[in-house]
Amino acid sequence: MSPDAIAQPSASVSELAALAAAIGPVPRYTSYPTAPHFRPVEQDRHWREWLGAVPEGSAFALYVHVPFCRQMCWYCGCHTQVTKSGETLARYTELLTREIDLVAQYLPARAMLSGLHFGGGTPGIIGGDGLQRIAEHLYRHFSPRPGAEIAIELDPRHCDAGLLPGLTALGINRASLGVQSLDPRVQAAINRRQPFSDLQRTADLLRDAGIASLNLDLIYGLPHQTVGNLLETVEQSLALDPDRLALFGYAHVPWMKAHQARIDAAALPGTLDRFGQEAAAAHYLVSAGFHRIGLDHFARAGDPLAVKAAAGNLHRNFQGYTTETGEVLLGFGPSAISTLPQGYAQNIPSVASWRQAVQAGRLPVARMRELDGNDRLRGSVIEQLMCNLTVDLAAAAQVAGEDPAVFTEAIGRLEPLRQRGLVEIGHWRVTVPERARSLLRQVCAAFDAYLGQAAPAALIPQHAAA
Repeated sequence: MSPDAIAQPSASVSELAALAAAIGPVPRYTSYPTAPHFRPVEQDRHWREWLGAVPEGSAFALYVHVPFCRQMCWYCGCHTQVTKSGETLARYTELLTREIDLVAQYLPARAMLSGLHFGGGTPGIIGGDGLQRIAEHLYRHFSPRPGAEIAIELDPRHCDAGLLPGLTALGINRASLGVQSLDPRVQAAINRRQPFSDLQRTADLLRDAGIASLNLDLIYGLPHQTVGNLLETVEQSLALDPDRLALFGYAHVPWMKAHQARIDAAALPGTLDRFGQEAAAAHYLVSAGFHRIGLDHFARAGDPLAVKAAAGNLHRNFQGYTTETGEVLLGFGPSAISTLPQGYAQNIPSVASWRQAVQAGRLPVARMRELDGNDRLRGSVIEQLMCNLTVDLAAAAQVAGEDPAVFTEAIGRLEPLRQRGLVEIGHWRVTVPERARSLLRQVCAAFDAYLGQAAPAALIPQHAAA
């Protein structure tokens, strides 16, 4: 399909865009409660207690955060900083292995590893030797189960053969490459110049090393981005034959990420244009044979993500959509977030403060959030919606020992969307139809008890713009 054949945004896209603008910003729901509702802690005692209470036989998913890049991409919303110092990276690697050992002392011996993800920043920046050193410490404490997904995010501009020994030591079997946009004008506006040849070279390098599973990350809503140049990026990306693609919307928050102020806000697409870009790219990918997964992922038939989604067994955590099913996710490195049966814990975001804690032999936890019954119930409902676009509220309530009437207020908040045919509600089942998939987070927000008085329904105008 030629990108030129994609039509302009339809009236339904205009309606969705108007409603999203009226409702206002809502969370991405990679957890519930979301990270702003975690609570500061002054010592690591409670975190040690939580770790020590993990049942024998539990399977662990691990996330390792590397908060460094060679240069700052101006769109970036991650916890990362620029460094070119080999000494800084070597010291960070040493401290990361020390944190792994600190945490592992409270866990069952030789715990089972169900999955591992390296993110950043740019994890490859620590080099093949650094990755091998981390692998040595990880696998000293965690035994990968057969078929475990071992994944890493890589910057195609800085990936070479020197990384391969480290990738091999880790047992990497899936790599995610940051594409974002291949349009030169967009790349210049976000300070990420990256020719397609870098992507092709990196994909060939990885596949020659036996890493066959490839993910590509794309972004819409960037400065100077249009439906046309976004679809050209999608078309070029498909030439790499990826198994999965993620299509994320750019979040412009310069008050939180100062480097984003270097992006010309006047060059950013408006809400209607953003919705048109997302709709056109999604249509293109589905037409190319990809299955749409949740809100923003696409996978080929037979990919584990597509298989889990089709079976209704998909899950969502701080890394996005996942095939992981366990309750235990351990995050290592500054800002990394962990999930245990008791709740959530986030590491100290500052690299310097994280370093001081680890050097002192303390678990570098900064904030925690213990879950109560209502949190678990609403979190389950939101996760099911985000993964499956449907949820049986009566069944969810029954599991929690609650009456489904606890959701009466949430159902009321969804009434304006139901009247427009953008939500289906009947016999305590809530379903988001395909045409309203882009409003999935807004529907989930109706069940969020922490959004306070700014309830989505209260912000929807009586008559949405067509």
